[in-house]
Amino acid sequence: MSAASGTVGNGTVLWSVDPSGAARVTLDRPKVNNAYNGDLIQGLHEAMDALGARAGLRCVTLAGNGRHFQAGADLAWISEVATLSPAENDAVSRATALAIRRLDTCPVPTIALVQGGCFGGGTGIAAACDLVLAADDAIFSISETRWGLMAGIILPQLAQAMGLRHVRRYALTGERFDAVEARRIGLVHEVVARAELEAAGARAVEAILMNAPAATAATKKRALASAGAFVDDGTLADLIEEHSRTRQQAEAREGLASFREKRRPSWYPG
Repeated sequence: MSAASGTVGNGTVLWSVDPSGAARVTLDRPKVNNAYNGDLIQGLHEAMDALGARAGLRCVTLAGNGRHFQAGADLAWISEVATLSPAENDAVSRATALAIRRLDTCPVPTIALVQGGCFGGGTGIAAACDLVLAADDAIFSISETRWGLMAGIILPQLAQAMGLRHVRRYALTGERFDAVEARRIGLVHEVVARAELEAAGARAVEAILMNAPAATAATKKRALASAGAFVDDGTLADLIEEHSRTRQQAEAREGLASFREKRRPSWYPG
């Protein structure tokens, strides 16, 4: 099918645009709870390339297929990446960071529809969207440190969405929190019943379509600039290097091994 009317994608990310200019991007790895790997990251870039080239684009809704929105990194894939060369690790972190940056700075409004699990990188995807609607069954966690990793490339977006004080709690403990707490701290704008999530998304799209496109784009750009929310190239390079380096260190090897072996990591006392 054509990108203008039907749903297309690379097998891990699907996208479509309706006649009004409202696009939908769907993460499509439901068997692994939409955990991201290299193919999914590439699929996000391809979706943004295709949508960015389309005249008349008005908004983008981002969703996850299946029970869960997005379960963070595919840790089996991360374990493989960690054995690659430093240059190859840098390339993986760069592709991931640029996908978040492109979503964050997308010129049209973006809406995330979150159901079920939203962990690790999934919280960064949500934080990078302009409007986040969550089902009442949604569960969140900034969980990277549990596996000896770190969430550096999404911390700027999380800090903007949640505020530093809440990031300092949840990124350092890795504890889970529900949709009501996510709304309280600013990561989520609205919580609805699971059965009402799509309808809530449709209402948000309708509200955006009522507004002038150029004025809307200018408002988003000025809001980000006024808040100092743009990640400059120098900071981005630092985030990528740190993200890549952490994945290659001994703590990450132990954390990922504890995941595979379903045990507590060695740094847990006793």
